[in-house]
Amino acid sequence: MLTASGLSKSFGPRVLFADVTLKLANGRRIALVGGNGVGKTTLVSILMGDESPDEGQVHHPKDMRIGYLPQELPGITDGTVLDDVLAGAGQVAELAERLRDLEAAMTTTTGDDHAKVLDDYGETQSRFEQLGGYALEGEAHRVLAGLGFAPDDADRPVRELSGGWRMRVALARLLLSEPDLLILDEPTNHLDLDSIAWLEERLRNWTGALLFVSHDRDFIDAVANRVIELVGGTSHEYVGGFAEFVVEREERLTVLEAAARRQSVEVARVEKFVERFRYKATKARQVQSRLKTLEKLEKIAVPDRKQVIAKFAFPEPQRSARVVAELEGVTVGYDDDEPILRNVDLVLERGQKVALVGPNGAGKTTLVRLLIGQLEPNEGTATIGTNVDTAVFVQDQAENLDPTRTVYQEFMKAVPKPGNRNLRTLLGSFGFSGDAADRKVADLSGGERTRLALGMIMAEPVNLLVLDEPTNHLDLPSCDVLEDALTAYTGTVLLVTHDRFLVRSVADALVDVRDGKAVWHDGVDEAVLMPGDGALTSRRGSPNAGGDRADTNTLARANPNKNTAKKNSNTAKKDTAKKDTAKKAANKKSSANDRELRKQLARVERQWEKAEAQVALIQAEMAKPETYETPEKIGELTRGHDEAKEKAAELMSEWERLSEKIAR
Repeated sequence: MLTASGLSKSFGPRVLFADVTLKLANGRRIALVGGNGVGKTTLVSILMGDESPDEGQVHHPKDMRIGYLPQELPGITDGTVLDDVLAGAGQVAELAERLRDLEAAMTTTTGDDHAKVLDDYGETQSRFEQLGGYALEGEAHRVLAGLGFAPDDADRPVRELSGGWRMRVALARLLLSEPDLLILDEPTNHLDLDSIAWLEERLRNWTGALLFVSHDRDFIDAVANRVIELVGGTSHEYVGGFAEFVVEREERLTVLEAAARRQSVEVARVEKFVERFRYKATKARQVQSRLKTLEKLEKIAVPDRKQVIAKFAFPEPQRSARVVAELEGVTVGYDDDEPILRNVDLVLERGQKVALVGPNGAGKTTLVRLLIGQLEPNEGTATIGTNVDTAVFVQDQAENLDPTRTVYQEFMKAVPKPGNRNLRTLLGSFGFSGDAADRKVADLSGGERTRLALGMIMAEPVNLLVLDEPTNHLDLPSCDVLEDALTAYTGTVLLVTHDRFLVRSVADALVDVRDGKAVWHDGVDEAVLMPGDGALTSRRGSPNAGGDRADTNTLARANPNKNTAKKNSNTAKKDTAKKDTAKKAANKKSSANDRELRKQLARVERQWEKAEAQVALIQAEMAKPETYETPEKIGELTRGHDEAKEKAAELMSEWERLSEKIAR
């Protein structure tokens, strides 16, 4: 078990977080969520022991094995995919390497040396078998298959793979090693939908502790049994998946807002008292007491519900032809290899928002290149409509930004002719307002770089937008804003993403690309969107559940006969007149009650002042030295002082009660 208590971290005057406490025990699968730049990666580094907190402590057993998958690409190794994955098996991998060395030694030794090698080989082989070594390679192949590797890929050198596939190798290695604590930073960024479905099932059955950072709401919902939100400089833990987290957070914020309002009313009442009696000698002690109370008061902080720092918006594009792109009988491949797509017929029309789904390597990128005119088919025709302007966002676009330039300088490249537009104002709409526009690109987080790259392609009006994994590294609030912007966008969208929530929110059609085919589906078919997840539909109800019944009732109410309508109209008029009369009477009564309350308040205030004056008079008498010469007089003054103070306190409470009642 790993426990962290009271963790705080600052960079200069900026406090990332304070008093963060969490517990990672077997069976706990915790999703860590929060906005870009709130300190999620820093918190993970502290838990890993790579960074020290300013305050607080992290405790875990010395022999605890921690596995970590970062967002950054792992280093390139010289071995094969299978070798790299098996290397994660620790002692078993060392024994496998030892066996290979001994097998080589057996061919070069003779006599006593050969006998010694044979004995060593027998002992090593026995230990390897006891630890499940021979089953390990089969498990490694199963993990690789689940993450999308073909059987032949196991023998490929890792250095031949792209960055996304190297991340999959690193994930496979971690899963095979089965650490006591598994920490994953955006594990779905480089996976396709098939692999995500497999990973969700694997992690749902994870017996150790799991902590993962993700913006994928469906993935969080499927895997997590707890959610920790890092917000407002601290953390809060919720039990359940993403759906439960949203509901519980809303309830918590509602309670906090109500408490903050009550506190605000109380503070205003105390401040009013202080302002009124600040210069009145008889109230000096009460004024000072309330001032001290205000100084000690811990203000209730209410986190922003949306924490939205960007306002993605697309400028209005020119109108394109009705047919934006059309493929007829298209077959395409590269060089002399087997064709990737065969006999594809596809029509993309103006205003459609189409999501391309399917396993990695099936041809989604090839299909996009055909549709935007970057690739010519081997057979068939690919036609681009007239007046089509295209902007393309690719997965590694954020990585292609110049780290030596400022945000403003980099943004200027995308808008060489700003016209009357103020670029700094435009940058502010993407979350880079004020000094943030002058920060170096190198100092930005992964999510901030993605946001800048998206802003650069959104700055100029286009009517065909191609987005390849646009939500990678974005925080949840930014994902929400991007979804809203894409929904409002009047142009055509081609969307390649594994983010199922984004697809459901934006797309009106799917193209399933696999096995050399591209099959069009109107609407968002859950069976296509998440293959193999039969529980998906039952787990998430329709947002319009019960809508048919409501519509039927509305239609029934909207078609009464004329007599009934007239009767209802007359009744409504009478009801309105009664309500107006009742309202006037209530207002009159309210005014009378208000006047009476103010009279009571003035009367109580006069009595309170007299009681305070009596207390002051007795205190002055008790301060005289000669008073203590007569014991009877001391006792009498003490009793009188207590009674006067008690009466003054009662009148003060009554004054406060009436003041609060009037304020309502």
